[in-house]
Parts: sequence; C-alpha cells; structure tokens
Amino acid sequence: MFKWMLAAIIFVPTIEIFGFQFVADRVGGMNTLLLTLLTSAIGVAMMRFEGRKAMEDAKQRMNTGMVPGASMADGLCIFAGGVLLILPGFVTDMIGFTLIFPLTRPLYRILLLKWMKKNMKNGKITIFRR
Repeated sequence: MFKWMLAAIIFVPTIEIFGFQFVADRVGGMNTLLLTLLTSAIGVAMMRFEGRKAMEDAKQRMNTGMVPGASMADGLCIFAGGVLLILPGFVTDMIGFTLIFPLTRPLYRILLLKWMKKNMKNGKITIFRR
C-alpha cells in the first residue's frame, strides 16, 4: 500500500504538470486556469447530483429488504470521482468524470467489486455482521 501511495504522490503531480503545460500551450495560460476552475465546479455539481441519486437508490433498496451493494459501490465511485475532480489537473479530471458519469461508472463498479471479492477471499477484508 505504501508503495502505491508513494508512486501516486510522485507520478500524479508530474503527469498533471505536463497536462497543464500541454493545455496551456494550446489555449493559453488564463484559459487553462479558467478551464481548471470550471471542471472543478462542474465536478462538484455532478458529484452532489449523482451522490444524491445513489443515496436514494441505497435507501430504497434497504427499505425493500435488499442489500444495497451496487448502490454503495456507486457511492464509492462517485466519492472518488468527486475527490479527483476537486484536485487541480486535467488527467485527474478525466478519470473523475468517468467515475461520476453514469454510463462509464459500471466499469469501475465491476472492478471495485472484483477487488473487494478477491480481498475478502484472501482475508484482507473482514465483514462483521450484527
């Protein structure tokens, strides 16, 4: 886990700096700054809207006695996408938008559920029931 965090701390800002430079060369510095602020604002709005939908879906499933597994995975994807959209940068914005956008989110949900199932089998994740 520590290796992944260290790699993210080193590589993500490096990639974002190159992304900023690439966009700034194409559209100018001020437009790049405005575009970064705009994507963050749109991301926060989308996160709130999609997050509210995911919470309502989870509540509805729980009220009918169903397990809200997919809804909770959607909520995690929306939260992660929102965090990536708030961070300045174009690469993180692209990943964040695909995490929040309803048509691409199922791809991430499948990967998340596979990862969770694998870690539960290996004993890295433990579920306690009441």
